[in-house]
Amino acid sequence: MMDKLIIPCIYLKEGKAKTGFEASDDFELSDPVSLARRYGNEGADAVLVFDFSKGDAAHEEAIGTIREICAAAETPVIAAGNIRRMEDVKKLIYAGCRKTVLNFEKESNRELLEEVSKKFGKEKMVIYLPSADYYNRYKERVESYAGRLLCAPEVQEQLVNKTKLPFLVLEDGADAFAALSKDGVFAVTGLSLCRENFMDLKARCIKAGIPVNTFQSKIAWAEFQLNSDGLIPVVVQDYQTDEVLMLAYMNEEAFNTTLTTGKMTYWSRSRQELWTKGLTSGHLQYVKTLALDCDKDTILAKVSQIGAACHTGNRSCFFQELIRKEYDDTNPLRVFQRVYDIISDRKLHPKDGSYTNYLFDKGIDKILKKVGEESTEIVIAAKNPDKEEIKYEISDFLYHVMVLMVEKGVTWEEITRELAHR
Repeated sequence: MMDKLIIPCIYLKEGKAKTGFEASDDFELSDPVSLARRYGNEGADAVLVFDFSKGDAAHEEAIGTIREICAAAETPVIAAGNIRRMEDVKKLIYAGCRKTVLNFEKESNRELLEEVSKKFGKEKMVIYLPSADYYNRYKERVESYAGRLLCAPEVQEQLVNKTKLPFLVLEDGADAFAALSKDGVFAVTGLSLCRENFMDLKARCIKAGIPVNTFQSKIAWAEFQLNSDGLIPVVVQDYQTDEVLMLAYMNEEAFNTTLTTGKMTYWSRSRQELWTKGLTSGHLQYVKTLALDCDKDTILAKVSQIGAACHTGNRSCFFQELIRKEYDDTNPLRVFQRVYDIISDRKLHPKDGSYTNYLFDKGIDKILKKVGEESTEIVIAAKNPDKEEIKYEISDFLYHVMVLMVEKGVTWEEITRELAHR
């Protein structure tokens, strides 16, 4: 059975997260980017962003904010509101949104659905139905080109036996738990979810037999091989960079608390008490994965680290180098990032005789000319049976592409995020 999802809303207006889009509801919640990051870390399965901007200029600014939300949320983002044409859908998908919502109350969106579905895939298309009548009138089009339906609870109840498409139910102040318990409801969304603790809500669902996406260990604590103190060591890594952040210990209560809250919780051997990392400092660790080693005596945790992991203020506790043997770090992303950083530094701090600065000085046309020339060199080299030449040409091409990336302000993180979504 498919896990049911909890999707809080962000009503985006004039760059701020609001409680609604009517004047009477115009109360500011928080910076939308920070809010999205918090939702993602605290157990939300996705974030639904409603864009209530007015005018093309404000809409472009909103798409920029949505791009920042996608980068920060660490969970899928669904975009709704102000979608009128193919270009709007394209910009939102390119901004990092996993899905877009077409309001079927608008005739232009009803006409748009087939075109955008064929271009971007029906799994990215969510249809908002203001009433069951819109489904009844456009059933064939919806079934052919939509992947999800968004509607109010009463509309879902009228349509639950008419379609196999999953429903995202828009609850405004109602009980999310009651909505999730209904047949046919794939996800519950709405601003009311912002006031709930997502992990507590998921715990209630699990207890009631409602399948939700939460942390449940595949291996029982009783199978763990503990040390003489009844503890298990936990090696903690940054989930994005694999940097080792710290070493701590868990007892059974700490392990279960970590699973329940989604926040790394340990047993303090010095204080002889449970402690949730960052609870007082704000430097929380949100769980991404937990793995047990082959001897079942050590846990490897990959986390989203807020701030510093070390009490000294260092990002990692392992900052005191003891010895070093020089070696070539060939980790692809680290090499790309290191070269990118050198190119960025050349742009900020020009160096006489630097070829990179020569390219920047000549401008975008020269950079593009070199990218084109190097791509042609790859084609020529690929006809040669010796792979050494193509390795050289690809390296030249990637260097010039990185110069272009720096010139246009595109980072490797943005590129890898885009590739990860494909």
